[in-house]
Amino acid sequence: MSTRSVIARPTPSGFRGIYCHKDGQPSHQLPLILGAFQYRFGQDADALARHLVDDVPVGWSALGTDLLDGAPDELRTAPGIGRWPGRQYSSEPSAGGRVEPRAVITERTSERLTWAYVLHAHGVEVIGLGEHRRGPVVPWSTDPLGRFTDTPGAWRPDAPLPILSRPGPAAAASARSTSARVRSVVPHAPAGGVPAAPPAPHQAMPSRAL
Repeated sequence: MSTRSVIARPTPSGFRGIYCHKDGQPSHQLPLILGAFQYRFGQDADALARHLVDDVPVGWSALGTDLLDGAPDELRTAPGIGRWPGRQYSSEPSAGGRVEPRAVITERTSERLTWAYVLHAHGVEVIGLGEHRRGPVVPWSTDPLGRFTDTPGAWRPDAPLPILSRPGPAAAASARSTSARVRSVVPHAPAGGVPAAPPAPHQAMPSRAL
């Protein structure tokens, strides 16, 4: 089932933007939107909003990694954001001559959507629709490789941002070192298939790295 969202500009009453049909969860959309601001659009929030909202003839089927042109490979190949360019709905007439109307969404017409991403000058507001009418603003300087929760209720406007930072090089090295120490003391079954005896009670197992 598609996770539907809207990419929007702020208005005095809420927001007005363009429908996006697929992959609307924060773990997919935020790396693309934040990465696009930081790299492809040179930290120009208005240029990003024109591309994602103003210049879209009908609507988005899905955002894609073309938004990450100029970004480091670590971001472009990160898990969870796909490997395809963004796809828009066609504005060309159908065989029967029908032209799809522009899929404009506001806070009053968003009842069937799950997420809203409102592009402010200072960051992107993330609204878990159905749970909240407003949401917290994720600063544009936020690491696109952070871990973003997909639980709508967690994105409360009066709570800390529900984002886990990725571990830095020191933390990652520590985790690898601890993992190696754990492997060195965990008993292994011998070639005959009989399990080795467990460690004696006085042998403390190294704690797992968090």
